[in-house]
Amino acid sequence: MQAPDKPTYEANRLAALTLTQLLDTSPEPRFDRLTHLAQLTLKSDIVLMSLIDNDRQWFKSKQGLTVCEMGRDVSFCGHAILSESIFEIADALEDERFANNPLVLGEPFVRSYLGVPLKHGSQLIGTLCFISLRPRIFSAEEREIATGFAAAIEQEIHDRLQEHDHDKLVASELMYLSALFTGGCKQLQNKRRDRVRAFFM
Repeated sequence: MQAPDKPTYEANRLAALTLTQLLDTSPEPRFDRLTHLAQLTLKSDIVLMSLIDNDRQWFKSKQGLTVCEMGRDVSFCGHAILSESIFEIADALEDERFANNPLVLGEPFVRSYLGVPLKHGSQLIGTLCFISLRPRIFSAEEREIATGFAAAIEQEIHDRLQEHDHDKLVASELMYLSALFTGGCKQLQNKRRDRVRAFFM
């Protein structure tokens, strides 16, 4: 088995991954809808939105698999993020890099793999990957469809961050208005108290 290398830009890549605020978060319909539709469209046994952390691959969205993460050292996706091109294995048992991989010889018995790198900014943070339990070669049209789904997921990541930033801004403005209102009320109360004192003096 050949463990995936780590790129020379690994520090920048991990920083970009952290900025997405995706790791170890709950499942979200916006991503699950896309991976489910991708699974149905390309008829794959397993579809994963896989994020490559320092020593693990963590699945933000998954179809056909129950575990939430696996080691990076045995991952196919760890190889896929080393290039911006699609990474494809037609038959893992015939590929010396993966023939004795525990994910091939045991659960989930990966036989074929196609991974489309996911980018945040200029960094490759993970993949949208399609796994089958039998040998498979994707057609040019199928690769194009897979790339389209990956682009849709990248857009969802971008939109999600914008929504979070907007929510933070609204919360900050509400806190400011609340403080302003509270301060204004105190000033008004002080003025009324002074008037009452002046009246009885």
